[in-house]
Amino acid sequence: MRSLLVAVVALFATFCSAIASEGEVVLTLRNGDQTHEFTVEDLRNLGEREVVTETIWSDGEQRFVGVSLDRLMAEAGVSEGTLEAAAVNDYAVEIPMSDARPDGPIVAYMRNGRLMSLRDKGPLWVIYPYDSALEFRTEEVYSRSIWQLNRITVK
Repeated sequence: MRSLLVAVVALFATFCSAIASEGEVVLTLRNGDQTHEFTVEDLRNLGEREVVTETIWSDGEQRFVGVSLDRLMAEAGVSEGTLEAAAVNDYAVEIPMSDARPDGPIVAYMRNGRLMSLRDKGPLWVIYPYDSALEFRTEEVYSRSIWQLNRITVK
């Protein structure tokens, strides 16, 4: 029984530290009857944006790289509605489309030069440029900063 428990714990640790491979779908975006699937490479090909900021979940300045939420929505043909962003563990938040703007959040896949594992809040994390303006340092915005993101549904 003890060896079974050790094996389960080891498997869970491996799962939590796994980093998405380049060809693995990391984000599914549903807009009505259309479904778009994105790998990290697909997201990179949409254009990278870097956000250097402090967060309330980490120590010191962090360097995030990802695709701008506005660029991702444009790629999927989304211009209105509310985005329901959901995580691997089914936790979900609502992000208004008004947040999808050039100076708004990114869907980050890299933190401090490395792809993010589940343990590091990856593979995707919605990051706002918190340090750039007071409007991004509110409880409401912090609540939209979902990590372990794996799907977005347009409502």
